[in-house]
Amino acid sequence: MLVDSTAWFAAPEAAVEVSDLASTLRHRRRLRVLYRRSAESQASTRVVDPYGLVAKSGRWYLVADDQGDSRLLALERLSAFEQLDAPAVLQPGENLRTRWAVLKRRTEEQDRVSVTIRLPEKGLDLARRILGTRIHHVSDAEKGSCVVVRYPDIESVRQLLQFGDHIEVLAPETARARISQLARTWPTGTQPPHRDCRSGPLFSINVPGQYS
Repeated sequence: MLVDSTAWFAAPEAAVEVSDLASTLRHRRRLRVLYRRSAESQASTRVVDPYGLVAKSGRWYLVADDQGDSRLLALERLSAFEQLDAPAVLQPGENLRTRWAVLKRRTEEQDRVSVTIRLPEKGLDLARRILGTRIHHVSDAEKGSCVVVRYPDIESVRQLLQFGDHIEVLAPETARARISQLARTWPTGTQPPHRDCRSGPLFSINVPGQYS
């Protein structure tokens, strides 16, 4: 029997040693971390109050309060940490288990709409930088990749305009219609439809200068 707990299409391994971070957390001190949010290209420094570590679907997360708001910090985007002298200030009556339950529920509830897009070759790296943990599934397609992205609502598909004319929205039809409306506010054009990830016509966004 072979067991592999790593998620399909998982991001690279954690940039810091999980065991080192776990040992540091035992001291219950604040941490200064260098962290890159999924929607950002550069890491920034922040001071957090940590509850502990959680392993979910082959990925490690640091559960911590950032300026009083609980966050899940993915360790593959946490490039450095430093223990501070000040003790961690946690929310009254809260611990790792209770904070994880809240964050897990929040994450699952906010991703109610699945949007399928097609990207060209070499477009997946950019998608991971822009979309981050919103990426739910990736599959191969002719000359590119099909990606399923999860959003809290259809209006959130406006994020896809960042890909310019290097993206095709496949489904659902409500997402295709909304992105078409949004794209018309830009200097736009259309591209010939492809038929790769599913049968039927696709919608293309053509926004020059947005993709590199």
